[in-house]
Amino acid sequence: AAAFPAELFGYRQLAQEQIADFPQWLRVLERHLKDDLEDGPEAGDCTARVFNRCHLAEWRRFLAEAKSLPAPEQLRAVNRFANTREYVLDIDNYGIEDYWAIPREFLGNGGDCEDYAITKFFSLRWLGLPDDDLRLVIVQDTNLRVPHAVLAVARGAEVFILDNQVQAVLPQRDVVHYA
Repeated sequence: AAAFPAELFGYRQLAQEQIADFPQWLRVLERHLKDDLEDGPEAGDCTARVFNRCHLAEWRRFLAEAKSLPAPEQLRAVNRFANTREYVLDIDNYGIEDYWAIPREFLGNGGDCEDYAITKFFSLRWLGLPDDDLRLVIVQDTNLRVPHAVLAVARGAEVFILDNQVQAVLPQRDVVHYA
């Protein structure tokens, strides 16, 4: 795979060697390895707000079906799948201002922007995309004047943006309201 392009939304990326500098991401990785890969509670209703085995089975079925798709269609399918979940603020879901949910939590509870991006990240990793082609990006939405999170995916020299606010997967050059 080609190296991830150096610039994203007009800014140059700087590699950060210490994962400890990103405690939220470190906690997500640890919880994903521990909790998303287990079978979880007994079977249940996929419409339930409490996570159950049905949600995890639904995600795994989706990933198995998406595995045979060409890479561009995988990006679109992952974006659509995650974007069907309910947008819920962390304060309403978890009683705190900022909580980064793993897919197991997001699929059962819905979530906010970084939860969509995290689920898309792990979905694409399950589908075989390398870590080096994926970036969870915290941006400033210059239209709404709020922080936001998206997933950036490098495919050759192009970077595509998977965003919970947009159903289409867009080349980064077409997304002009993020800094």
